[in-house]
Amino acid sequence: MTWSSTEIGVLARAVSHAPSVHNTQPWTMEARAESAELYERFDVTLPHHDPTGRDRLISCGAALANLELAVRALGWAADISLFPDAGHPDLVAVVGTAGRKETTAAEVERYAAIFRRHSHRHPFDLHPVSRGALRGLAGVVNEPGVQARVVDPRTECATLAELFDYAAEVLRDDRGYQRELASWSDGPADTTLPWGGLVRADTHVPDTVTLTERLMREGILMLLTPDDTRRDHLLAGVAMQQIWLAAITRGMVASVLTQPLHLHEVRSALIERLGLAGYPQLFLRLGHPAQAGHEVPSAEDERQLSPTPASS
Repeated sequence: MTWSSTEIGVLARAVSHAPSVHNTQPWTMEARAESAELYERFDVTLPHHDPTGRDRLISCGAALANLELAVRALGWAADISLFPDAGHPDLVAVVGTAGRKETTAAEVERYAAIFRRHSHRHPFDLHPVSRGALRGLAGVVNEPGVQARVVDPRTECATLAELFDYAAEVLRDDRGYQRELASWSDGPADTTLPWGGLVRADTHVPDTVTLTERLMREGILMLLTPDDTRRDHLLAGVAMQQIWLAAITRGMVASVLTQPLHLHEVRSALIERLGLAGYPQLFLRLGHPAQAGHEVPSAEDERQLSPTPASS
């Protein structure tokens, strides 16, 4: 088969609506006769926000999830090869077709959710998502080795609060971080959720007791991978987007945090203190919007994939 111009447009539009770190869209999609190739843009760099490029690859993973879903929405079975050419490390995935396959109702719903997704950085409804619902969302992940782990509000939020608070203090005093933040962001930061917005030099960080109480009222998934390779980062992004789109079809909203994990001491402490069997790649906070008006994203909300702890 050969992609029609209409099909190429469908694929490109889906990819362009993927979440990305600081809304940089660090990927390029190229349509071939019988496949679509997804490339990582190494020229997109954020030395202070994303020093190793991990968020960049997570972003590419989200784009890949959208691309696969668009192929399915067009009625094709998707055939995916990851990092197929060692001589071209920027080629992260090739998505081909494996014959016609009827699209399921769930896939149609998730495809439509691509265009409703936004980062929700406001308070959630007072009734948190149940642990059963969180486990159900964790179960939609079908990427080998990626685990979506429900954060236990009773025993683990105090640890998160302490580490998020530490990360916020470090980032607030990091002049390079602050210069980079100022170079792309504009307008006042939302300080109602200082662990889910932007850590500026004047950001107020709540004490750990208050932050613990706030985190306990949220539904939080932690995505873990068995290793910490580029493949792991890419698959974490795919899994993140799979969960996020499934959550939207169930009436929820979400936002992502990755910035605390860029501090080696925070990541190491998290693994040790929670006894994690893998590498934490990101946190996904989930809930129901407190007001209908919060469904409309602001320009500030759409700036980034996840960025900071006491701060997407």
